[in-house]
Amino acid sequence: MTAELVRGQNHPLPQARLEIRVSAGKPVVAGATLGDEQGTVRGTEWVAHPGSPNLPGLEVSKQAAADHRLAVDLEALPETVHRVSVLLALPMGVGGPARFGAVAAPFVSVTGLDGSEVVNYTVTGLDSESAVVALELYRRQGMWKVRAVGQGYAGGLAEMLGDQGLAQARELASAIQDAVSSGMARSVASPPPRGQDDARGRRTTSHATNGGRETQPDATPPATAAAAPAPAPVPPVPTAAGGPESGAPQTTQGGPIDYAHPRRRNAAPPPPPTAPPTPPGQYPQPVAGDATGWSMEERLYNQVWGMFEDLARTVAAYRSAVDFAESRMDQELDKALSDPRSRIGTAGDTARATARAKHDTLVGQARDVLERDLAQLAAETGVVEPALPPAFASWDNPVWHGYRVPMEIPMALRVGDLHLPERPDLRIPMLVRLPLERGLWIDSGRSGSDAALLMESDQLRRAAMESAVAHAARLLAVYPAGEFSVHVIDPAGSGAPALAPLTEAGVLAAPPAAGAQGVAAVLAKLTQRVELVQMAVRGGVTDSLPPDLDTAEQLLIVNDFPHGFDDRAVTQLRYLADEGPSVGVHLMMVADREDASAYGPVLDPLWRALLRVTPVPDDHLIDPWVGHTWTYEPLLPPPGSQVVRQVLAQVATARRSLPR
Repeated sequence: MTAELVRGQNHPLPQARLEIRVSAGKPVVAGATLGDEQGTVRGTEWVAHPGSPNLPGLEVSKQAAADHRLAVDLEALPETVHRVSVLLALPMGVGGPARFGAVAAPFVSVTGLDGSEVVNYTVTGLDSESAVVALELYRRQGMWKVRAVGQGYAGGLAEMLGDQGLAQARELASAIQDAVSSGMARSVASPPPRGQDDARGRRTTSHATNGGRETQPDATPPATAAAAPAPAPVPPVPTAAGGPESGAPQTTQGGPIDYAHPRRRNAAPPPPPTAPPTPPGQYPQPVAGDATGWSMEERLYNQVWGMFEDLARTVAAYRSAVDFAESRMDQELDKALSDPRSRIGTAGDTARATARAKHDTLVGQARDVLERDLAQLAAETGVVEPALPPAFASWDNPVWHGYRVPMEIPMALRVGDLHLPERPDLRIPMLVRLPLERGLWIDSGRSGSDAALLMESDQLRRAAMESAVAHAARLLAVYPAGEFSVHVIDPAGSGAPALAPLTEAGVLAAPPAAGAQGVAAVLAKLTQRVELVQMAVRGGVTDSLPPDLDTAEQLLIVNDFPHGFDDRAVTQLRYLADEGPSVGVHLMMVADREDASAYGPVLDPLWRALLRVTPVPDDHLIDPWVGHTWTYEPLLPPPGSQVVRQVLAQVATARRSLPR
């Protein structure tokens, strides 16, 4: 049962690994300090803030946002730490509010990793304060508890840090505000708040494989599972806000809403704003972001999955109705014609006509319902697609023309579209969760699809490599600068033309590796990285990693496999596919499985570990919920478009501006 705290009240914490969620209505800075037995912060290295977001057992957000999730592992904290203070501050110098009295009362909750809420606290009574200690986790007689503090400081971060005994309080406060101001200037703009008719919470789960074909359990699209816990129904995240969190003024007939009411929020994600009631007999007007979620990005993520569910159900119902009509017609014909007297003359003709008429009526009714539901889904797609953030948007979406390098990793990445034969033009975005939990296998073989059979082998291989470059460019674009690195293995140099956007922009970690020596060097480097990080994580000594180790997420693009690979290299690839994703190393194989047939079943685990996508439309994805075969459409830039090069140019500029 959730405990709703008031100022000064405490509550025991039942577990060591926790998540602290903050919703403030306007962008705020979230951080935390570590204190000793007297609550003193001994130095700047005891403060987690956007400029230094990770401490042992503690991780905070890297930029100001309306919603935050702070991760805490109490068992991983140093033994000298007896207090963790959760800090909130308004960013200065960016044109926002200068005091908490002018914004919604911050809402803070402590949850387990499964999303179950332990306590929540609404920080009320603030006025001229620009910084506040919201919560305090403290150790008492070997047990950890949480206390609602709500202590505000009109002097901002400097006064708050100084009150906790930090000698360099003013310098650190200035550095934090500078980092936040710089980050907000580069962050992706939030989508505008939008209304809705009713909140729709829709489930999402991970995809699986079945017999070598991609499948999706429980009626969800092929999205990977979340790398970090997320609130129900999500794991759909740059931070964006919409609805009540966006800070848009909201009024009632009697005047402004009183956000200071201590029970204005509950443990569930805030519902989207409501729209005027829908007239009877009509569908509600579709709006973007009408699913539940803590931010507009999460709402859009859930809405996309809900659209997938709706399309799957609608088509399943239609197909079931057609099957029933045909089965009923067969039964009626068998019954009517089982009597020899009705096999000749007008009786037999009448029976057949009657059965056919009933069949046509049932199919017609089912088709009408299908067309009605598909029209509603098409209308929803028409409003959702333009509102998607870059990570979810197609390359022809205008949002890419206003692209700016983000400061936060999004919830998911769009890798293609899905559609069914009943309405090929109705396409649902296929999103995979970030960080990737599976690599990608871009099939360059001539599969059974009509598009692949019409292409020559060389054309198909070139298209597969171009698709790989587009996926890599999208990954580089949605990660903060310097937090994603791309390596390329191109043994014979055949992928050079397709790789031109990456090489010319200078965003690769190193030039494409060629020849046996180049292949061996790259694989050895990435294998060593996986082994080192795994040992550090298992031993709890991540601070002891070599200083020259690239801690960014790593992507290895392998072209033309298995040419240029010996048995040792193949073993290393299998190791990276299995163990790499858990420590941030991912594979993108561009290969024809038939070319690797000489290895026999030894490579089957490698292929099963990767999500197969194609450079041309192909119906190879199956959801086990209703058994539909979905056609996958690759996500490619429009012909002649320079959008990928323009985006990569911005990524390269942002990377060059990073401190060495």
